[in-house]
Parts: sequence; structure tokens; C-alpha cells
Amino acid sequence: MRVFVAGASGAIGRPLVRQLVAAGHSVTGTTRREERAGEIRAAGATAVVCDVLDRAALEAAVGASVPEVVVNQLTSLPEDFNPRKIDYGPTNRVRKEGGENLMKAALASGARRYVTQSIAFLYAPEGDWVKDEEARPYDDAPLPFRDAVGAVLGHEREVLGTDGIEGLVLRYGQFYGPGTYYSPGGSIYRQVAKRMVPVVGPGTGTASFLHVEDAAAATVAALDHGSPGIYNVADDEPAPGREWLPVYAAAIGAKAPRHAPTWLARLAGGRMAVEFGVNVRGASNAKAKRELGWQPRYPSWRQGFQETLHPNV
Repeated sequence: MRVFVAGASGAIGRPLVRQLVAAGHSVTGTTRREERAGEIRAAGATAVVCDVLDRAALEAAVGASVPEVVVNQLTSLPEDFNPRKIDYGPTNRVRKEGGENLMKAALASGARRYVTQSIAFLYAPEGDWVKDEEARPYDDAPLPFRDAVGAVLGHEREVLGTDGIEGLVLRYGQFYGPGTYYSPGGSIYRQVAKRMVPVVGPGTGTASFLHVEDAAAATVAALDHGSPGIYNVADDEPAPGREWLPVYAAAIGAKAPRHAPTWLARLAGGRMAVEFGVNVRGASNAKAKRELGWQPRYPSWRQGFQETLHPNV
């Protein structure tokens, strides 16, 4: 199958290109920087240096590859994660404007399916702690997260509402593995190593994790499995912070995390630090496993942290 991957040099793009090529697909991948194009070629794919905000250039690149499926893995997140100061502006623009350009290019090229990245931690903090795809999104979240949720929901609506192409939305869990905030040297890795990330209040904020290799595998499955719609893609064990954070700290050889009352966390990290620490909801992967025929290699973050992050591994 001919597959066009936008964002092929990112944390998901790299394992995705490798897995696509291994599965026998013909892959064209984009990157914004020439120095990253060599990695794409080395993986066995065709590399295109292209800014997705340049509609004409992107349409030409997609059209030349004559893809059957277009995959959107576009982000532009900051290197450091700070809930008080994080700037979602660049990634919001890439998701909204770049995503719109990519959809138009996919339609013009005659692609039959469009698979896009979204996030599984966008559900409103109400009711059950683990949400399926029908749950209400947190579109009234505090700023700046509200704008980030708005950007992904806007592109989701475009993907699902565009006639003439099959649209699938993959709401990924919180990534760990190479190139992520949780990988050695990553922002959250460094902060946890310095005991700067506490268990906030009761530590009830529930995370759904996903190794980048599992994210790539689910994306490969979505090329020809599943009907158009939304799929939560995460591991099998959503967990509150009071459970996963100490395990993560131990896996990287750090001391156990401190505990912080909600008022102190709000003072230090802003309202979103409290929302993620106390109120965020996890996501059920039942639909993705059932309809995409996908099973995570790391069914639990417990196994994944130990096998991929332990300092002695």
C-alpha cells in the first residue's frame, strides 16, 4: 500500500515509518528539516522536506506520492513541559492549519483514507474515571489547555465530516519511549529525577499511557482495519498518579516523589497542574482492540516502564 506520513521524523513518525516499511508498504514521509530526511531514507522510505503550512508545496508532495492512505502525525510541542508556562500555540497551528492543508492535499490526491493523531486525555473531568469515545470532551478546560483541546477537536471534526475520504481519529494516550517527555533526558524524566513532580492532593488524576511503538502499531492497523470514527489508543491499565508516578520514579532510579497539597501545586504549577494531578480522566482502549485488531506490546505501563526505562537495562 502507498502511504504518505506527515511528521515522519517525530516521536511517533520514526517507529511508524519503520513498521510500515517492515510490513511491505511504500512510504513517503515529510520532515521540516533536511538533516532529518536522512533518517527517513535510512528506514527505507522516500523523504520529502516540506513545511505543511505551505499548502501548495504540501499538495505537490502528496500528489506526487499518489497515496492510498495519508497519515497525520503533526505536532510542534516545546522541548520542556511546564504546565504553567507551556505554549501550545505552534502545535495548535500545525494541527489546525497544517491539518487542514493535509486533508485538502489528501482529497486532491485521491487517497481513500486519512488517519490522524489526537489525544486521549481530553475528556471532561466528570463521572467515571475511564472514558470511552462517546464521553464529553473537556472543551471548557482552563487556558491554555482549552485552546489545545479546541485545536484537536476542530481537526477531528474536519476529518470525520469530509466527504469522499474515510477519516479515522486515533486519540493516543500519554506517550513514553524514545523521543518523548518520559524518555531518558526528556523533560518529565529530568523533573521526576529531581523530585520536581509531586503526587498532587489525593493523586486521583488518571493517566492512560502508550509506548510509541504501540502507537505506531495501532496506526499501521488503522490503514485497513476499522470503520471511520474515533478510537482511543492506550494501554490496558489507566492509573491514578498516586500509583504510576512512584513506579515511574523507581524505574528511572529516582527517589520516591513528594506529595503536595492542591493549593501548593496550584501556586507552583498553575490550575492545569491540579487538573492533571487530581481530575484528568483515563481512556478505554476496548474499541481500538476490538475494531482495529490491535494489541499493545506493553499492555501496562508497569511492564513498559520497567522494560524500557530501567537504568540497568
